[in-house]
Amino acid sequence: MQHQRSTPPLFKRLPLAVLVSLACAGTGQAQSLVEMYEMAKTHDAVYQSAKSQFLANQAKADQGKAALLPTVNLNGGVTRSNREISPQTSSDYGYTTRTTGLNASQPLYRPANLAAYQQSQKALDIAQFSLKQAEQDLIVRTTQAYFEVLAAQQSLTFVQAQKAAVAEQLASAKRNFEVGTSTITDTREAQARYDLVIAQEIAADNDLRVKKVALELLVGKSGIAPLSLSAQAKLPPVAGAHAEEWIAQGEQSHPALQQARINLDIAKLETSKAEAGHKPTVDFTLGYNIQKNIGGTSIAALSANNQITIASAGITANMPIFAGFATQNRIRETLALEDKARNDLEGAQRQVAQATRVAYLGLQSGLGQVKALEAAEVSSQAALDANKLGYQVGVRINIDVLNSQSQLFQTKRDLAKARYDVLLGQLKLRQASGTLKAEDLQSINALLQK
Repeated sequence: MQHQRSTPPLFKRLPLAVLVSLACAGTGQAQSLVEMYEMAKTHDAVYQSAKSQFLANQAKADQGKAALLPTVNLNGGVTRSNREISPQTSSDYGYTTRTTGLNASQPLYRPANLAAYQQSQKALDIAQFSLKQAEQDLIVRTTQAYFEVLAAQQSLTFVQAQKAAVAEQLASAKRNFEVGTSTITDTREAQARYDLVIAQEIAADNDLRVKKVALELLVGKSGIAPLSLSAQAKLPPVAGAHAEEWIAQGEQSHPALQQARINLDIAKLETSKAEAGHKPTVDFTLGYNIQKNIGGTSIAALSANNQITIASAGITANMPIFAGFATQNRIRETLALEDKARNDLEGAQRQVAQATRVAYLGLQSGLGQVKALEAAEVSSQAALDANKLGYQVGVRINIDVLNSQSQLFQTKRDLAKARYDVLLGQLKLRQASGTLKAEDLQSINALLQK
């Protein structure tokens, strides 16, 4: 038991700030939450995929302009023909025709093309809000992974502190048994508790390794060392008097609601495109074509080559009369899709309101838990001190001290996790209401130890 007794006995009394500092010691230069987010932004595959999708939609939106702009085509060809008359006569001959032309067309009135162009611009807006949503998700995922590492780190530190305290209690029980002031039961209880804490330490160490791997995969860097939360950091209160204020913000700015509204607009434009099937189309056309006949034409043989040049300009109109009820059925389909988009918007509004209310209540509950755990930490420390004194004077047994130690360190772990949950809850509330921005990480970053 020499190894057990060599553990510093005062470790169990170290304050939270010192324990956290020891947990982070030896990890090299630490990275702040903002630094971690910037690394994740350039490495995370999910965000990069959303960014690439935005660029693709941006290019697709530009394609929508093509239907409104003129088209110009250059064409040319060579044809060799043989003319024969049965029965054969002296009029049989072969000839070659060469053609070259430049033709252009400009839509003047095509309502379907205009609706398609407007849809492409709406689709670009959807892509922008989708990218914004991916950015908000990355902020929350990075913060959560960051705090999970810190929580696991503190959990390991508290378990190690508890192991040192139990080791001291075990050594004390053995000394008392040797001098006859306690029974073998105290020693065995302390040994059992020490073995349990060893198992907890192994599990906590493994959990920390797993959490670090997850954060490293997210940010694309190994050997990371997150800055810990300052022990003097004051958690910000819940902004807003009630959840309805956050819900009102979400109605205006939530990316999912913005996308649902734009989808409804696109559905309405799709109906306009379908209705355009009943409307005429008008195009302005220009042409310049050259035909050169070598040896003759389909009408007669020529002793010399001739060339025909045709320059044209005109307006072409087309009026649909009947298309087998395709247009009417298409309109019925698009009207049904309009109703679907409208119901999707209503469903999205309800989901955003519910998620915002849940996040708001969860944040309030978290702040309440932090206050309760802070009080419990003080009470648990007082209970431990009382039980240790009682054990020394013989009115308490060893198991009472061990239980008090276990309760104190469990409370410390729960308090540390609750503080991180509150800070993460602040971001989740902003995400639920659609107002989360990268700048919101600065307020949390200011609470970390430098």
